[in-house]
Amino acid sequence: MTRRTSGLRIVRLANFVTARSGGLRTALRHLGEGYRAAGHDPVLVVPGERAADESYPWGRVVTLPGPELPGTGGYRLLAGRRRLARLLADLAPDRLEVSDRSSLRWTGSWARANGVPSVMVSHESLAGLLGQWGVPDALRRPTADRLNRATSRAYDRIVCTTRWAADEFDRIGAGNVDLVPLGVDLDTFHPDRADPRLRERYADPTELLLVHCARLSPEKRPELAVQTLAELRRAGVPAVLVMAGDGPQRAALARRAAGLPVTFTGFLPDRAAVAALLASADVVLAPGPVETFGLAGLEALACGTPVVVNAASALPEVVGVAGVAAYGSGASMAEAVSRLAARPRARRRRDARARAEEFGWPAAVAGFLRVHDADTGRDTAAEVDHPTA
Repeated sequence: MTRRTSGLRIVRLANFVTARSGGLRTALRHLGEGYRAAGHDPVLVVPGERAADESYPWGRVVTLPGPELPGTGGYRLLAGRRRLARLLADLAPDRLEVSDRSSLRWTGSWARANGVPSVMVSHESLAGLLGQWGVPDALRRPTADRLNRATSRAYDRIVCTTRWAADEFDRIGAGNVDLVPLGVDLDTFHPDRADPRLRERYADPTELLLVHCARLSPEKRPELAVQTLAELRRAGVPAVLVMAGDGPQRAALARRAAGLPVTFTGFLPDRAAVAALLASADVVLAPGPVETFGLAGLEALACGTPVVVNAASALPEVVGVAGVAAYGSGASMAEAVSRLAARPRARRRRDARARAEEFGWPAAVAGFLRVHDADTGRDTAAEVDHPTA
């Protein structure tokens, strides 16, 4: 037994997160840091290639070996209910937070049986994902509604990060939904990160520098960024594109981009380097149609760069007047880029930064802790006994 004075032990389970995944990994890190700063004990459990148990500034991270999903570029799943249930029993959580509404739904029942309040965080539109997976239109909504009812029943609370994401739970009359926007690191992602020398590496002064910064996987629709560039070039706009990130579609995208001024940077592990690229761009493209928040788009706004987003996603709600929404075609996104580029540069950068400043991680952390019915400061933390894991 170990004795601690760190408030509640908040155990978080997450699939579809790797060392190179983007928005979810960023959110988990910042929330973990916030939980610790508030005096709590966050423990994150994720799948990986091999077992590990490590400590980070955002808390303890336990990695369980899990199978890799084919065609996803490295995503793995927490598989084996008995093993995970044993780990949960050893960790003895005071709160359970789950970032996967499908394969981990059973953990809501585990939590209820063990008297642990539980929260599921909705990171995607289920109806949108079903569409990406080829489910016919006639079946998409009823299937999503049925699965969302099961999720709503399984957990005490459902956290949605945008009103758009909450709509599919409101549609089924779920009464346990909380709306908590995520945040952005306003210090790392800042207009001052703009680097003229970096910009010169990709574009000359007469060219429009577009950046797509996301995982190169089907749900992100990265091919729309290449199509957007092709449409702009066809219209005589001297645009160039930088694709920052990696994923299973990289080779196919490179073939599609042949003959176009497209640079693939691969995965950028340095967040300061990502911020410099976003701040040096003229427009950032976020074409994913199933995004429920879109941290990369918000990071671009924090850097003073406007964003063209997919109108089918939650991002129009997030970017507001600092971006333009376009439906999922290269032609419509190219037209949106031209509209943004026509705005005075100082105005579009000012509007972008101002919008980002409406989102901060302290507010997001406080919102999540309210959902957990957890204290937000160290002065209220109590001593609790827990077994070591």
